[in-house]
This record gives sequence, structure tokens and C-alpha cells, in this order.
Amino acid sequence: MRTLSDILLAIKPISIYGDIEIEVAGLTLDSRAVKADYVFAAIKGVSTDGHLFIPKAISLGATVILCEQPLEAQEGITVILVEDAAEALGCLASEFYDNPSHNLKLIGVTGTNGKTSIATMLYECFMNLGHKSGLLSTIKYSINGTDTASTHTTPNSVRINELLAEMVDAGCEYAFMEVSSHALHQKRTAGLEFDGAVFTNITHDHLDYHTDFKDYLYTKKRLFDGLTLNAFALVNKDDKNGLVMMQNTKATKYTYSLKSVSDFKTKVIESDFNGMLLDINGSEVWLRLVGNFNAYNVLAVYSVAFLLGKEHLDIVTALSAINSVDGRFQSIQQGGVTAIVDYAHTPDALQNVVDTINAIRTKNEQLITVIGCGGDRDREKRPVMARIACMASDRVILTSDNPRSEDPDAIIEEMMLGVEPRYFKKVLKIVNREEAIKTAISLSNADDVILVAGKGHETYQDINGVKHPFDDKAIITKNLKLIKD
Repeated sequence: MRTLSDILLAIKPISIYGDIEIEVAGLTLDSRAVKADYVFAAIKGVSTDGHLFIPKAISLGATVILCEQPLEAQEGITVILVEDAAEALGCLASEFYDNPSHNLKLIGVTGTNGKTSIATMLYECFMNLGHKSGLLSTIKYSINGTDTASTHTTPNSVRINELLAEMVDAGCEYAFMEVSSHALHQKRTAGLEFDGAVFTNITHDHLDYHTDFKDYLYTKKRLFDGLTLNAFALVNKDDKNGLVMMQNTKATKYTYSLKSVSDFKTKVIESDFNGMLLDINGSEVWLRLVGNFNAYNVLAVYSVAFLLGKEHLDIVTALSAINSVDGRFQSIQQGGVTAIVDYAHTPDALQNVVDTINAIRTKNEQLITVIGCGGDRDREKRPVMARIACMASDRVILTSDNPRSEDPDAIIEEMMLGVEPRYFKKVLKIVNREEAIKTAISLSNADDVILVAGKGHETYQDINGVKHPFDDKAIITKNLKLIKD
């Protein structure tokens, strides 16, 4: 329990009505989660307005209302009027949990592709180096080896601080965190103190949420704008927008690249479906990771570890023990067939994956690609994704991804708009995702490569608001064994 007057030191309210010398048991922006003596933050969201749920929050025991609109006075209720409730909630949450980000080396990773891989590999690298560490990622939240399934790429500000506080209590020294554009736009990271930030790249994505690409770009930039003089900003110089991220940042600036003159560089010496040999700052290291996109990811991890004071040889040794991240270019081999599961759900990510496969294979074998696009998301990328798949593959099966509230047949037809007539013969349309995967396997011969893209680590299919159990890896493993044994 904390006193309201204590945590209010973190914000500058427009006005306060009511008693501030009261105990606060918790904070929430979800009226359903309110308990006795809670602060309820009325936040205006994309689809609803938290101010509509203030009566419900009070009925469930909220004694403090954080809001952007004046309220009528009510006995026993303290009203805190602020300009931005989302930002104020983040600052209050940090203070409520004793500012855990101040007691950790917190590194944020943002960009379109590579966030999960870099954050996860950083966590594993520092654990391998003997440091108690924490992870907040799309796949899981980890605290010194204890994992829980994640609910969001970046959770809400209260949950972030709760998790960071648990990391501090567990003795963690470092925390690595994916920072999504949605989280930055919704001020979920307000009140946090980052010791460093990484920018991976930025490509076409989330334009269903952001007004345009510029808005998406400058939303990402907020992470760097908020860094302090004591922090570092590390960006991928091979992305033309990398240097944009560092404009106006107070942090010390560093770059990494495969192609440009930069502070940190690497070179791919050898690569196959089992891994690759990299030269990092003069040391060769074999990694169980594949592709130029993973070379970028590994270099970012190396760079962060170096900037945090770790020794070169210790870093490359720790990196060599890292496995592929769940659902990121994961290889399953059976009967001479190589099946690859990857989370690629943007045009750039898909292009990177198919380019990697085509750089390794001899072209005497087929590349069969199974791909869909998510419903209720950016529609502009659908034909682009199909076009990339057709140009790079010998056979393509268009299927359902997470259709959500949309008709999966209609999504596939939108994807077909990107397929040129000369590619029609190589394309199949199979809505049922399991049947699509089974068909790809049945069409394959020894040495062929099957790419199943889009869902990666996910173990469900979201159809009309219901998450049905579905795991690409499990479906592939089962059917490869049945068909190829």
C-alpha cells in the first residue's frame, strides 16, 4: 500500500478534488480489474472511452479517479484531473512500484522486424554471461529463468512496472524489453528510465493503426527522444531511417551495420540451414541462426552487450550458445524435407526469409511457401505479400492466418490481386490452414524446402473472436512424419 500523496509527486495534475492522504492498494485502466482502494485511470482508447466506466469503477471500490474530464464531486472519491491520463498513469505506476526501472539496466528494442529476436537473445546472452536478467517480449515474460506467457508485445504501464518490480525483487541487474509503436503511441512506457534503446528497421506495417508511414516512423522515434544523457542510442545504419531515430536524442549515438561504415560491423562468412559463421570485430563465431536478418540481430545484441561493458570474447562465447527464437526461422527436418516456420507477417520480413532460403538452396529443389494475412489489420500489404511469395517460390499456397472478424476467402482474394497472371499456375488457394500445410508437404520431394510463414510462435488461430488451438510447428511435425516416413 502506498499513500496517494506520495505517488502524486510523479505527476503535475491540473486539479485535485478530495483527500490525498489515503492509502492506494493498486492502479488499473481496466474497470473490470478494480478492487477496493484502487486508482482507476479513465483513458480514451481507440474503440472506447474509459470515462464511460467511471461509475462501474467506483461501484467496485475505486477511491481515486484519474481522468481528463471534470467530474461532479462525490463523497469519498478523490478526482485527479490531468491533461493526459495515459501518461500520468505510467508515471504513477512507476512511483507506486518504487521506480523499478531506476534499479535495472533497462534496454528497449523497437522497429518493425527483429524486436523479439533481439530482446530474447539479449536476455539469453546476459543469462549466459551469469547476470540475473528479465525479458518482456511478444512471446513471453521472463524473470531470471522463470517464464510466463505474454499477453501483449508491450503490456500496459501498470503491468510493465509490476513485472519490472518483480525483476528487482528477484535480484535482476538487466531487463530487455520490446517496445511496440502501439505502446509508444499509448504512452505505456511513460515514467520508465531506459539505459539504452535499439532501432532495428522500419517497413510497411500497422498502417491500419497509424495514420500514415510518417506517423508510424515518428511514433517509433519517441523512444529515442525520451532517452537521457546517460543512455545510449543504437541504430541500424543500413536502414535509411536509422539516423532519423537519433535526431534530437540526448543519448550517446552508435550505429551497427552489415553494409555501411559504422561503429559495429559483422560479415557472414558461411551459411546453411543449420547455422552461419560470422566475423564480429575480428572473431569468428558459429551460430545456430540463419540469414542476414539474424546477422543484424546478433550484431545488435553484441553491440548492446559491448556498450554495457562486457568483454568481447565473453560476448561471442555467450552468443555461440544461443538457439533460434521460437517461431523465428525454426527448421524442422524429416524425410529429406526441410520445413521452416517463421513469424514473417510484413513484406520486408517475408522478403528477408525467402531471400535467405534462396541464397542457401541450390535451386535443384522446390521452395513451397504457405502464407496468409491477418484479418482486421493492414490490408495494403496483402497483395504485396502474395507477390513476394510468388516471385521467390516454386509453389505458393495462400491460406488463412488469423482471420479474426473477416472472411478468410475475402482476405485470400485480396492477396490474389498481387499475383501476376504468369504466376497463376503455381498458386493454390486452400483456406483451411492445416490442409494447406498438409498439401505443401504432400507436394514436396526430398531436399525440398517448405516455408510456413506468418504465425511463427503462435499456438492459436483467431477466428471471430475465438482463439482455436493451432500450432504450425506441431502440424508440420505430425504431417512430415506421417507423409515422409
